[in-house]
Amino acid sequence: MDFNFVSILIVAAVVIFLFWLFNSIYVIKEWERGVVLRLGRMLPEAKGAGLQLVLYPIDKLTRMSLRVETLDVPPQDVITRDNVSVKVNAVCYFRVVDANLALSQVQNYLYATSQLAQTNLRSVVGQFELDEILSEREKVNSKLQLILDQDTEPWGIKVTKVEVKQVDIPESMQRAIAKQAEAERERRAKIIHADGEFEASTKLAEAAAVLEKEPASIQLRYLQTLTEIGVEKNTTVIFPLPIDIISQWMSATEAKK
Repeated sequence: MDFNFVSILIVAAVVIFLFWLFNSIYVIKEWERGVVLRLGRMLPEAKGAGLQLVLYPIDKLTRMSLRVETLDVPPQDVITRDNVSVKVNAVCYFRVVDANLALSQVQNYLYATSQLAQTNLRSVVGQFELDEILSEREKVNSKLQLILDQDTEPWGIKVTKVEVKQVDIPESMQRAIAKQAEAERERRAKIIHADGEFEASTKLAEAAAVLEKEPASIQLRYLQTLTEIGVEKNTTVIFPLPIDIISQWMSATEAKK
């Protein structure tokens, strides 16, 4: 009878020990950290990757992921510095760098970071003009990332990147921007055309100076023109007549009269 009682105690002790061991052993993944609360007090160092033993039931372990989280910031109604109403959405990349702070300093760091990103998106974009938002997107992204990183640092969060994805502007403003772009293209076309005319006139002036120094070159140019006309199988041949010859004929005719 005593032997049976001792056997039952041993079996019960083994079962209790196995149950305790099962609840005390944790396998922490490489990208995780285990925050341990011992009788309500947080241990200063989080458990690293691998097989970890905690003292059940006085210890409670919470897993915290250290991988980069992607946060989609929903569209926000923003009034820019030049009083244009736009809708702006963004994406935010961040990760937990201190698991203890992320668990102890904020109740839900994902929700808190999301709300912080929305409010900062409205305030930061409102400090820029519409042209700056459209053309200097990197400047807006850098300022957003800096502000969010500073605000989430006490929570053990590191904001690595913030990108403004899309800027929706009113249809009337889209038409105005299209007209502005069209006018800009016309201005560039006129400038390019004027530059071409200026370069052409400069080259013509240089060519006229050369021909003036060498009168025989005019005759060579005349023959070259005839050769170019003769290449084409035309039924009509046009002989270019120099203006100097016509002026000499006119002078001779007036002298005879």
